[in-house]
Amino acid sequence: MSTEHYINHPNFGLLYRVCFVEEHQELFTTLYAQRLFFLVSTTTSGMKFEPIGRSEARLLLENRLRMLRRTGQTQEYEQLQTILQRTFQ
Repeated sequence: MSTEHYINHPNFGLLYRVCFVEEHQELFTTLYAQRLFFLVSTTTSGMKFEPIGRSEARLLLENRLRMLRRTGQTQEYEQLQTILQRTFQ
């Protein structure tokens, strides 16, 4: 997570990547307000934007944190912990 990633949503403009969720799935939020969240799936036919609620986005982020803690990836864990606090508290 040393670099920032952005994608352009057809209606909401620039989105900022919060974290990876699973293989071929990432959590994105609107760049400035950080109030709208999208689960973005990448397939061979393109990208799929699935809008999700704030509580579901937080749950996905917390699940990712648990996985990072279990696997011992401390640097990414600390960075994601900072993102969690900045975005949801």
